[in-house]
Amino acid sequence: MESIKIEQLIEKYLDAETTLQEEAVLQDYFVNSKVAPHLEEYQALFGYFAESRNERYTKTIQLKTKKTNWKWFSVAASVAILFSVYTGYNNIQERAEAEIAFEQTQKAFQLLSKNMNKGTAAIGYLGEYQTTTNKIFKQPVK
Repeated sequence: MESIKIEQLIEKYLDAETTLQEEAVLQDYFVNSKVAPHLEEYQALFGYFAESRNERYTKTIQLKTKKTNWKWFSVAASVAILFSVYTGYNNIQERAEAEIAFEQTQKAFQLLSKNMNKGTAAIGYLGEYQTTTNKIFKQPVK
């Protein structure tokens, strides 16, 4: 008769419908008494629960209590900001110097172009002089 009651409790246990008292009855049956041969497969399950209930963690847990030192972060951030400002200021100065050099180079090229155009105009007059002298001295045009 007890075997039938245990089988019914196991069915309820597997369907997750047992109460705590019924689970205690199952636990007591599988751990303390002689188990029927057809129910021995459940003995390991309830035996594990009995053993795991007695287990305790005995090692000490080290908690990390070291706080972050924010002073060093602020110092590093201020150094990074100063470096970027210095680099940016130097880039602005270099760009200004480059723009001045570019403007001076443009002025020099304009002056060179102006003088080159004067020379080209003078060469044009030489070409006219050549054709005129060829007509006077009766030489064929090449």
